[in-house]
Order: sequence, then C-alpha cells, then structure tokens
Amino acid sequence: MGTAAVTDKSFQAGGWRALRAFLGVLTFVLVFVGIECRPACAADQVSALDYKMAGDATRMRIVMNFDREPEPKWFLLRAPHRFVVDLPDATLSLDAKDLEPRGLVKAVRYGPSGEGTSRLVVTSKGPFNVERVDVLANEDGKGYRLVADIAAASEREFEAALAVQSATTGSTTTTAKTGRIEKPAGQENEPFTIVIDPGHGGIDGGAEGLNGTVEKSITLAFAMELRTVLETNPAYKVSLTREGDEFLRLDDRVRIARQQGADLFISIHADTIRLKGVRGATVYTVSDKASDAEAQALADRENLSDQLAGIPAADENPEVSDILVDLIRRETHGFSMRFARSLVSELSPTVGMINNPHRSAGFRVLKAPDVPSVLVELGYLSNAKDEEQLRSSDWREKAAASISKAVAAFFADRRAAGG
Repeated sequence: MGTAAVTDKSFQAGGWRALRAFLGVLTFVLVFVGIECRPACAADQVSALDYKMAGDATRMRIVMNFDREPEPKWFLLRAPHRFVVDLPDATLSLDAKDLEPRGLVKAVRYGPSGEGTSRLVVTSKGPFNVERVDVLANEDGKGYRLVADIAAASEREFEAALAVQSATTGSTTTTAKTGRIEKPAGQENEPFTIVIDPGHGGIDGGAEGLNGTVEKSITLAFAMELRTVLETNPAYKVSLTREGDEFLRLDDRVRIARQQGADLFISIHADTIRLKGVRGATVYTVSDKASDAEAQALADRENLSDQLAGIPAADENPEVSDILVDLIRRETHGFSMRFARSLVSELSPTVGMINNPHRSAGFRVLKAPDVPSVLVELGYLSNAKDEEQLRSSDWREKAAASISKAVAAFFADRRAAGG
C-alpha cells in the first residue's frame, strides 16, 4: 500500500515535470513563430501614410499616399450621398485635422470593415459625380498615391451612376473618361431647370444705396418676382439659391446650381459705382480676360464676397486633364453668350441699359463648366433714379417679364437643338 502510494506520487511528480517542460517548449515555439510571423504579416499589409483634400463646394480632389500599391474598390451610397473606398489588406491611421470637412465634403470617416479590409467613407453635401479614381506610382519612386476627383452633380446624375453600379459589379476601380462631368442627354418630358441666384445675403449685405437700400434685399425681392413670372410656364422648374437672409459662399451657389441639374443659372446683383451719373442694367458672362476695366473691378468686388464674410478664399479647383471637360466648358460658354445676347435684346426696350451692356470678366459664381450662366446687374444703387426703380415692384415686374422672354427664347432654342 505504501509502495503503491509512493510510486503514484513519483509518477505524478514526473508527469507534471514533463507537462511543464512540454508547455515551456510549446510556449517558446509559439512565441518564436509569433515573432517570426509578425514582420511577415505586417509586410502583407498596405499602410496609408496620409490623407489630403483640396477644392471647393463644386469639386474636390482626395489624395492618399501609401507605402505600397493599394487595390481599392469604390462604390456609391445614398441617404446621405457617400463615396466609399474599400482597401483590402490595408491599415489606415490618419490625422484628424486632415479629415475636417471642407468644400463639397461634409464628413470623412474610416475604420476596419472585416477580413483585413479598411474602409474610407466620404460624405458629400449633396449628389456628386466621381470623375476619377486612379492609383499612381509616386515620382520619387517611394510608394503610391490614390487620387479621386468628385464634383457636384444633379440627383438624376447620381441616381444614374447608382443604376450603372447596380447593373454591374456594385463597385469599381476606375472611371471611364467618357463618363466624367458630362450631363445626361436631355429628354423632352423633363422640366427645363432654372436656378436664380439672389446675390449676397446674411453677413454680406453687398452694396448700399444713397437712401439706405441694401443690395441683398433688392436681389432677393427681384429673384422672387422673377421666379413667380417664370413659374407660369409649366415646362420650367425654378428654384433659388437662397430664399431668406442667409450667407452663401460663391462656390456653394455654383454647387446648388449643379446639384439642381440647372439648364440655366441667373445671378442677380445691384452694385454701386464711383460715378453717380452712371445708371442702367448690364449683363455679364464669364471670361478669363475682362472686357473692360469696370467689368474687372466689379468681378474683383464680387469675388471678395467670401473674404468679406470672414472666410478665406477657397482652393482652386483641381483640374481634370481631360479634353472632354474643355469641350463641355466651351459649349457651355457658347450657350451663355447666346442667352446673354438674347437678354440684352429683351431688356433694352423696357429697362435702361448702360453703354455696351454685354460685358465679361472672371466671376467665380459663373464658372460652372456645364451650366450656362449669366450675372445680371439690374442697375446701380449709387444712382438715385436706379435706386428708386429697383425699389419699385412695378419696375421689377416689368424687368422680370423681359428676362422671362429671353428665357423662353433660350429654352425654345435648346429644345429645338435636342438639349
């Protein structure tokens, strides 16, 4: 009995020693394998080095640098409008300051989405087009960068992109150049969309007349009058960039026009000038070179609107090196010029015009590449007679009727041409 007990205890002691030895070896092996595996596993992961955004409320460029070549897959989501990029075998660790909302982008989020994939979610202020998603080798030979361009677009364009996405793979890696920026072909049963932009607003009051008339109030009153006149035509869909006393950035005004799918954009203003005897309406179109010194001075004043409200000038739009964009911009400019000439023709008999009433300059609010746009200076608040007219509802009604006739001619011309 005693011998058996001793033998049993000896066996237990020896068994525990053997088990401890086995566990020690196993732990060593696991730690060793883990140490050896970690670099190998890390080598399989792509790391994001940084995230940058540049642009404004109409177009944004997103750039992410990686230590190795990523294999992104992107897709769109609605409610809210989102651009989603999945990055398999990638880790993201980004600076929160670089993710702060700006321009067209309302929010940026990122995180793991399962099975080693990281996801970037860019939420837009409204519908947009994805103009480009490319992965490029960095010129210095160190790493790669992902470049994505998104641009404000209409809900119809966004839904069309979703339909294409749904009909194919649900996500993609590149965007065909022929699919960028161009608006879907117009259909006869779709409304002709006109966006009226009452200049200034909120903290930016604009010009002030001799008798205290404030430009932002005149432009809003006239825009509402013009909308009322235009809405008598059931073929039109008419909206305003603002309906109250609110401040809008210049690029937000352009964004609203594009997201409304505007076929025509009319910006309304009533400026002042040093020469009190000068009076009358003027129609402006956009150009790189101003038609005259006065047009340049006016464009400079209007383009300062954001800075006067305490907002720094927006980054220049990142250009898309695509001949299609240039062709669309040229065609749009041609339509703008055609409407401006028609507008001058209709306004001249009923509303006083200045000499050489069709002028041009680099107005930022007229720079939508795919929306025919004009800026109408109704008159000069620095002139007592013009100020009196601008405050008259009868005069505003007469001026709105003349603009409506020009819109009708432009609409008929576009529909006849199938646009």
